[in-house]
Amino acid sequence: MLLILLPIFLILFLQTIKWYSNSTKRKTSPPSPPKLPVIGNLHQLGLFPHRTLQSLARKHGPVMLLHLGSVPVLVISSAEAACEIMKTHDRVFANRPHGKLYDILLYDSKDVSTAPYGEYWRQIRSISVLHLLSVKRVRSLRCVREEEIMLMMEKIRNSCSSASPVNLSGLIARTINDIVCRVALGRKYGGESGKGFKKLLEEFTELLGSFIVGDYVPWLGWLTWISGVYAKANRVAKEFDDLLEEVVEEHINREKGASNKKDVRSDSEGQSDFVDVLLWIQRTNALGFSIDRTVIKALILDMFSAGTDTISTLLEWEMTELLRHPLVMKKLKDEGKNVAGDRVHITEEDLDQMPYLMAVVKETLRLHPPIPLLVPRESSQDIQLKGYQVKAGTRVFINAWAIARDPAYWEEPEEFKPERFLNSSVDVKGNDFHLIPFGAGRRGCPGIAYAMVANEIVLANLIHQFDWEIPSGFAGEKTLDLSETVGLTMHRKSPLMAVATTKKK
Repeated sequence: MLLILLPIFLILFLQTIKWYSNSTKRKTSPPSPPKLPVIGNLHQLGLFPHRTLQSLARKHGPVMLLHLGSVPVLVISSAEAACEIMKTHDRVFANRPHGKLYDILLYDSKDVSTAPYGEYWRQIRSISVLHLLSVKRVRSLRCVREEEIMLMMEKIRNSCSSASPVNLSGLIARTINDIVCRVALGRKYGGESGKGFKKLLEEFTELLGSFIVGDYVPWLGWLTWISGVYAKANRVAKEFDDLLEEVVEEHINREKGASNKKDVRSDSEGQSDFVDVLLWIQRTNALGFSIDRTVIKALILDMFSAGTDTISTLLEWEMTELLRHPLVMKKLKDEGKNVAGDRVHITEEDLDQMPYLMAVVKETLRLHPPIPLLVPRESSQDIQLKGYQVKAGTRVFINAWAIARDPAYWEEPEEFKPERFLNSSVDVKGNDFHLIPFGAGRRGCPGIAYAMVANEIVLANLIHQFDWEIPSGFAGEKTLDLSETVGLTMHRKSPLMAVATTKKK
C-alpha cells in the first residue's frame, strides 16, 4: 500500500513546489496584461504605441511587463522608474537590443545610437562628444546655421507679396537638411540631386521606425521579407553608402592636395566639417584607437538619423502650438523685439537673453517629444527594480511622452503653458526625469547642444521676422489639427501651412 501511495505523494509534493514557485514569480514579476498565444501582447500596441502603452500603464502600473512575441518588454511610465533605469542602474540597462534593420542601415550597428554597450561604443561615443558635438565645435559651426537661416527667411519673404500659405513643414525640413549636409559632408545637395537626397533621407528615417515582427516572433520573419521592407532597406543602404563613399573620396583627395601644399590642419578644431574631423582622427590616431571607413560612414549616418528629422519635427510642433496660441506667440515676438531692437536677424548671442523662447521650446518638448518612446534598452543581468525581478535580456521601453503628461508631475498636463518653465530649474538634459526628450545617462543623446541651438535660432527668427496667421478654409483646419504620423518620429499627420506677412512695425 505504501508503495502505491508514495508516487502519489511525490507528484503532489512536486506540484506544490511548482505552484509555490509560480506564485512567488507572479508576486515578484512586474504586473502584466493578459496575453495571447504566440504573439503575446503585440496586438495591444496599436498604431500609436506611446498612447496605448499609457492607457495600459494606467491600469497595470508605471512598471509593466509585456510579452511581445517571445520577447519580454518592460514598459516604464513614471519619472521615478525612469530614474532607476537611466541613473541608479544605468550600466545594467545600457545595452541596445539587436535589430536586423539596424544591421542593414547602420553598418551592423556600428553607429553610436544602436551599437552594443561595450568598449567599441565607448570609443565612438567619445569621438562624438569630444570632436563632433562638443559645445566648442557647435559654436564654430554658427556661420553655417546663420547663412542657411538667412536663405530660409528670404524664401518666406518672397512669399509675403502673394499672401499664399507657406508649407512650413517642407521649408523647415529642407533648411535643417541643408545645415546638416554642410556640417557633416561639407556641402549641400541642390537641384535634382537635392530632390533625390531628400527622398533617400525620408526613406531612411521611415525604415528606422519600421516595426519588424520577426524581431519579436522569429518564425514570422518571412512576413517582413514578403512585404519588401528588407529589399527596400538594402537598396536605401546601398544608395546611402555610395553617396558617403563619394563624399569620403572627395575629402581624401582634397586632403592630398592640401598636403602637397603643406596646408594640412593639425587639430580637429581646424577641420571644416565632420568628414574632415573623422579623417583627421583616422590619420593621426588622435584618440589612441583606430577607426576605419565603415566607422566614419556610420557616424555620419548618425548625424542624419538623429540630427535632421527630430529637429524638423520639433520646429513643426513649436510653430503649430504658437499658431494655436496667439498670445504665446505675441509674448515671444515681444521678447525678440526687446532683445534685437531694430535688427532684422536674431543672432545666437541673443538666445541667452530669451528665457521665454526657452520656455516655449521646453513646453513643446514636453507635449510633443520627437521620439515619444525612447530608443529601447536591454538589461544585461538579472536585477531587482522597484521591488520587481527583471530578467537579463529584457527590453525596456521608456514612455517619455506619457511621463511628460503625468499629472503627478505637471499641473494641467494636456495644456500648452510655457509659463510653467519660467523661473524653473527643470531642463531637458537628462537631469530631471519627468522631462527626458533626449534620454539620460550613458545612452542619452550626445547631440543636445547641437539640436537645441539649431532649433532655437530658427524658431526665434521665424517669429521675430514675420507675423504668422492660420490660413483660411480647409488648410486652416489642418493647421489646427494635432493628429500624428505613425513611426519612430512623431510628425504632424498633415503638412503645416501658415500665412506669413512682413513684421509690422
